[in-house]
Amino acid sequence: MRDSRPQLLDILFDDASSTEQSPLRIVQQRAAALLKLNRAVKGLLPAPMQPWCRVGNYRQGVLVLEIANASWMMRLRYEQPALLSALRAQILPSLSSIDIRINPSLMAKMENASQIAIKNKAIASESMPVRHLSAQSAEELRGLASRSPEKLRKALERLAGLAGESARPTSRNK
Repeated sequence: MRDSRPQLLDILFDDASSTEQSPLRIVQQRAAALLKLNRAVKGLLPAPMQPWCRVGNYRQGVLVLEIANASWMMRLRYEQPALLSALRAQILPSLSSIDIRINPSLMAKMENASQIAIKNKAIASESMPVRHLSAQSAEELRGLASRSPEKLRKALERLAGLAGESARPTSRNK
């Protein structure tokens, strides 16, 4: 049976300095192995799924994968047989099955990351140069508007009315 009683940190640190196989060293090695396994699993997953999935644990031949929500879980279930055979062939010959669990905190982390990316994009767009419509361009637009159909004429006149005002760069992705 495993010794899993709570221990004082002083004991753990004393053991770490005195022996090669201290409890802290074992935890560190386990964490490093799981990180390596996580990189390998993400390398085998399709690109859109990679940020939403991570290795939770590997115990007794069972790989536990955490996924952000139920829709990604269904997609991962389609990938599960290929992932299982690839992991057996490349890294874990003793792998018997993959257990998939939903971890909503992954979704929250990705939402926070996307919000940060949006803020960074907004800051970057603020530093872009401001565009101006010259008076000469406005006159050309008004001349074109006089020869255009009603709907286009109104739009061109509105655009010509912006002459002299500054405008931020626009994005066609909105």
